Amino acid sequence: MARVRPMLEGVPETLLRTLYNRAYEAAQPYPVIDDPMALQLLTDLDYPFEERFGRPNAFHSQAQALRSRCFDLTVQGYLRGHPEATVVALGDGLETGFWRVDNGRLTWLSVELPQVAALRRALLPSSDRLRTLSRSATDLSWLDEIEDPAGQGVIVTTQGLLMYLQPWEVRKILAACAERLPGGVLVLDSMARRPAKGTVAGTSKAGSMTVPPMHWAMNPGERKKLRSAHPNITEVRALGLPRGRGAMGELIRLQHLTPGLRTLTPAMTLLRFGA
Repeated sequence: MARVRPMLEGVPETLLRTLYNRAYEAAQPYPVIDDPMALQLLTDLDYPFEERFGRPNAFHSQAQALRSRCFDLTVQGYLRGHPEATVVALGDGLETGFWRVDNGRLTWLSVELPQVAALRRALLPSSDRLRTLSRSATDLSWLDEIEDPAGQGVIVTTQGLLMYLQPWEVRKILAACAERLPGGVLVLDSMARRPAKGTVAGTSKAGSMTVPPMHWAMNPGERKKLRSAHPNITEVRALGLPRGRGAMGELIRLQHLTPGLRTLTPAMTLLRFGA
């Protein structure tokens, strides 16, 4: 197969950095995430990863993989009670979560911008239980595409997405999900205000890439405010990172737990909607 050259810039390009970090961790002798497809994607893409993002950083790569693993574990936990649920992944990028958590019964809907959706279709295997929708997550018509006539359940994931939206757009998405998906769950990650401020100022770098502005930020202690987005939000719960590998994994865990340090990395949150 000819290598695919991704033509991405701005927020969409960040998915390549996420993939780069996840693949680096997946290649370790005892990786915190099993993701051979991420390694294959690096081979299939014609893109100067190291030139653009610098050499992989062991701390950031493991932390990135643990974030993805946290999403995986949350989805798998929901699937234990709802084995035929629909998973809706907003801003899925080149995540391979479908193959990492697939129980053979779930249905998966990826919602992505057209240029990224085209990449997914070109690079990832097809499945009759996986559909990619070319649409912005802020175009709420994706909710009309969810097929759950038997009430098998819906879990929405928004990994590495909401921080790049405007606050009113985030609130609109949360409110729409709470209104339209009774009994469902949404999992999100958020960036704290201090590191987000650097991206808005244009001073946050990843190699030669300037990190796009993160317009929506929230310190971990503020997550309870998410309940105000809609009366149907019945639970807002912090999600902890799974245990990492070795001394580096312990350092990541301590950073995530320490009040003065955990604001430097994304925080994971689960929202549950009343039936």
